[in-house]
Amino acid sequence: MKMGNKEERRMTGAVLWVLVGVMGVGVRGLENGLARTPPMGWLAWQRFRCNTDCVNDPHNCISESLFMQMADIIVNQGYQELGYDIISLDDCWLARNRDSHGRLQADPHRFPSGIAALSDYMHKRGLKFGIYEDYGNFTCAGYPGILGYLQIDAQTFAEWGVDYVKLDGCYSHPVDMDQGYPEFGYYLNKTGRPMVYSCSWPFYQILSHIQPNYTSIINTCNLWRNFDDIQDSWESVQRIIDYYGDNQDEIVPNAGPGHWNDPDMLIIGNFGLSYEQSKSQMAMWAIFAAPLLMSVDLRTIRPEYRAILQNQAVIAVNQDSLGIQGKRIYKDKGIEIWARPITPVTQGHYSYAIAFLNRRTDGTPSEVSVTLRELGLAFPGGYAITDLFDGVHYGTVLPDKRFKVDVNPSGVVLVRCEVIKSIGFGGGRAQFREPPPQRTLRNPFQNQLFNNFRQQRHF
Repeated sequence: MKMGNKEERRMTGAVLWVLVGVMGVGVRGLENGLARTPPMGWLAWQRFRCNTDCVNDPHNCISESLFMQMADIIVNQGYQELGYDIISLDDCWLARNRDSHGRLQADPHRFPSGIAALSDYMHKRGLKFGIYEDYGNFTCAGYPGILGYLQIDAQTFAEWGVDYVKLDGCYSHPVDMDQGYPEFGYYLNKTGRPMVYSCSWPFYQILSHIQPNYTSIINTCNLWRNFDDIQDSWESVQRIIDYYGDNQDEIVPNAGPGHWNDPDMLIIGNFGLSYEQSKSQMAMWAIFAAPLLMSVDLRTIRPEYRAILQNQAVIAVNQDSLGIQGKRIYKDKGIEIWARPITPVTQGHYSYAIAFLNRRTDGTPSEVSVTLRELGLAFPGGYAITDLFDGVHYGTVLPDKRFKVDVNPSGVVLVRCEVIKSIGFGGGRAQFREPPPQRTLRNPFQNQLFNNFRQQRHF
């Protein structure tokens, strides 16, 4: 199916806008208890787009068969046990028209069993089922949108057993999203069925030069897009990384358990990223506390790329219970250093995941040499350091000891630096006690050393 430019479809929403009254609804904020760590799973769009030609390409078209196959692989090949538990539709699952009762319906040829049956298929395998719709007259591909049908669509999703709702924003007016996204969230909550709510709300407003109301967004959505769609290229991944670094002071404070910034899908295992670049995306999405939503053909993915997606140590960073999004603490001459505070925490000192990212393309690894104190890691007992891709253990490194890594071009070294809970003095050991629960921890990014490091280091 050939579609027009997506940006054009987004902006023509003003012409096609149908005004919807609030129907007396007192829109209230979200606290559905869901997504306490970033959601993980598989989403169709980036890899399979809007391929609806099941006659000539039955193996790759958007159909119930495709989603059933992916669900079986998720369960049988170890993804589920690592936390990947959502299988989600994206655009183009719909019929072109609603039924006679105004309800959404799936394309009858590609989803002959119906959406409720597909949802049941996922649930029987211990998975969660996700669906896609659009806060507009139409979806981005021209299928029915939810405007005028917010309540009935929320109830339909609940009856179908939906666990995750992705709501796009084509063919709508961004200024109306401040009312519309919370209104639909209200109806989702009103059904009584727990459904993770993924919003595109801030992205469309940013495109229209409207300042997003992140207070309202946090109180409405479990995750939200705030930058352009990812494409199957290293250039696209780098643009996202730059956006998250350049705007981190505004967007990082919005992330936390139950509400996450979403830099879009993992494209690892497709066509556009090298092995090193794939590790870089996985590492950076872990630093971002980003949803890990794979969009790849799991039937044909090569083992080395599957291993990246299934790296348990990197996933553990992404899923860290503190839910603090990381920040870029250094950028110069193609070398970037990113830090994310993680557990365990001792004496008010965080452990950290540190990503050394090499944006250079000069064909040889770059050596990065720092002390932990320069990075803001000053716990006197030191840190146990592990390379999360190579599995190398560096032992205990004290704050003033120099630490070196070699980072491949367009690659990354991701290390976990855990605070040591005890150190030895003479023949005995002195224990560092955990801080009492009511103690306020220091701001993990409020450290003058970070600023000095930016100004003084050159690689």
